[in-house]
Amino acid sequence: MAGDIKVRYSDSDLAEFKELIEEKIVKAKSHLELLKSAYMNDGNNGTDDTSPTFKAFEEGSQTMSKEANTQLAIRQEKFIRDLKNALLRIENKTYGVCRVTGKLINKERLKLVPHATLSIEAKNMQK
Repeated sequence: MAGDIKVRYSDSDLAEFKELIEEKIVKAKSHLELLKSAYMNDGNNGTDDTSPTFKAFEEGSQTMSKEANTQLAIRQEKFIRDLKNALLRIENKTYGVCRVTGKLINKERLKLVPHATLSIEAKNMQK
């Protein structure tokens, strides 16, 4: 019965996306390492970490950059998690299928946002 066939990307498409995602994971991981090392080095200037007020006066801008770095690192970790989940969806051959409409997510969108689980259509419905 034709109605039972699930919409999905072909194996060659999936292989292409897998490569793209694996590349992105490598880049994202090295970016995360940079953020973490920048974050670590910020704290190595001999000031007592237990005195936040002194630290804030001492390095107002650096404290901000440390917070910004932490935020970026958290976002980067989530991005890596999302990409790894996308790899799982490739394994299960459910990758690129909108979890709301069940239709294929546009290829161009997936190239830009390879961990997307919603089509533009579904995303617009959420607004």
